[in-house]
Amino acid sequence: MSLRERSQTTLSEFDDPRIDQIELRRQFLNHLHTHPNALAKECGPGHLTASGLIIDPVQKRILLTLHPKVGRWLQTGGHCEVDDESIAAAALREATEESGINGLKLFGTKPIRLDAHAIDCRKDGGTTHFDVQFLVIAPPDSIEIISEESDDLKWFGIDELPVGCDTALVNLVADSVAAINI
Repeated sequence: MSLRERSQTTLSEFDDPRIDQIELRRQFLNHLHTHPNALAKECGPGHLTASGLIIDPVQKRILLTLHPKVGRWLQTGGHCEVDDESIAAAALREATEESGINGLKLFGTKPIRLDAHAIDCRKDGGTTHFDVQFLVIAPPDSIEIISEESDDLKWFGIDELPVGCDTALVNLVADSVAAINI
């Protein structure tokens, strides 16, 4: 089974009952159905991406990256690669690469939520990221290492998000906290 087919299965099984999530799921599946290269950065109208919110449930904090292109604090994430076994594996790979933390674990294999946003990640202009968002659990006493994909990394209390963060991040944190009941 291809990454595209596994992504279709993951999204088909995503059962969040909220209207906005149902509509996004429909859009994501339609995009996968319509575009054979729906996971590739080259897919002009948009492409699926994978992100992971890294959380330390013991200390009740999250690790965010100061994104160099966007200039805001965000969860880790990025484009899928041909070798990714699944969209969840892509989120875990991105979280590990961007945080420098070994031993990260996915909280289950289902997404926490979906988000679609316009972004300028291509040389020929903007596109839409159909972002499949996962929760990633950090091992105790994790120490982050800034990579070339980030201007900074910082732990924030789950109730102390950075000033000016967007609604999508606020929603992802809230859904993640609810999922693990902290």
